Amino acid sequence: MRRPAGTGALCVLVASVLWGTTGTAATFAPDAGPLAVGAVAMGLGGLLQALVAAPQIARHAGRLREQRGTVLLGAASVAVYPLAFYSSMRLAGVAVGTVVSIGTAPLASVLIERVLDRRRLTRRWTAAAALGLLGTVLLCVAEAARAAGRTGRAPVAGTLAGVGLGLLAAATYALYSWAAHRLITRRLPSRAAMGTVFGLGGLFLLPVLLATGAPLVASWSAAAVGTYMALVPMFAGYVLFGWGLARVPASTATTLSLLEPAVAAVLAVLVVGERLPAAGWAGIALVIACLVVLTTPSPALRRRGPGPGSRVRPGARQGSAPPAARDRT
Repeated sequence: MRRPAGTGALCVLVASVLWGTTGTAATFAPDAGPLAVGAVAMGLGGLLQALVAAPQIARHAGRLREQRGTVLLGAASVAVYPLAFYSSMRLAGVAVGTVVSIGTAPLASVLIERVLDRRRLTRRWTAAAALGLLGTVLLCVAEAARAAGRTGRAPVAGTLAGVGLGLLAAATYALYSWAAHRLITRRLPSRAAMGTVFGLGGLFLLPVLLATGAPLVASWSAAAVGTYMALVPMFAGYVLFGWGLARVPASTATTLSLLEPAVAAVLAVLVVGERLPAAGWAGIALVIACLVVLTTPSPALRRRGPGPGSRVRPGARQGSAPPAARDRT
């Protein structure tokens, strides 16, 4: 993997580690419902991104208006994603909710790119996605079996509802990743693109926050959770994600973010006290293997650059954003 793509991958991986802490952090505000947690995290985090990016947004307002369909699709997906994601975790547990929401996003992302961008799949991505998806399935099966064996039918029904919401979260995550990447590749700086998409998404979430957010200001601990979620995973994490999207395709970024459910599952065990069966740990190992396959440079590429007649320009990565479309903030 060449240096620009390697830097982009690293940004996405660090963002994924930050996102992996959100489910555990939410457990420290038990009185706040998942809608309130999702609205404060993505809503305030998105508005903060827009505020910081305001000069770039104003500078590129005309070009953003030309892409308003993509902007609105991304913003609507940003608004739906946290509501589905945190509801999924509340119903199915931190590990399963995160695993389904993030683990199936690469499949949704590549389907979007195949249909809308006519992008071809590489063997490396296919192998990595297969390992990652198998790992997420093992995690889900392990957690569902544990819930069924411990408490019977009701938790199983809750787990199934959580899985359904997780699939909705995966689809919206893939959609706003695709929308942001599309804006960046159309010569918009990542800060302007991400600030606009997430700022509008944050505005859409404000009514939800006003209607459900009272428990978040009922205690210092709940307020601290809301502040942490907005500033660290959502603001800092998505700034890093935007930098990553300027350098790697959306399908690669969503596959790299499979690190998030692995981090979430480990934190759920170490901090929340959830128990993860052996199959779940095997699933985490497969997710890590997926990341290794996707991020390790090919030996052939290390030995030689693009050969004569190659369609890949020197210094460019096939399928990534052109140099002019990379982050220019």
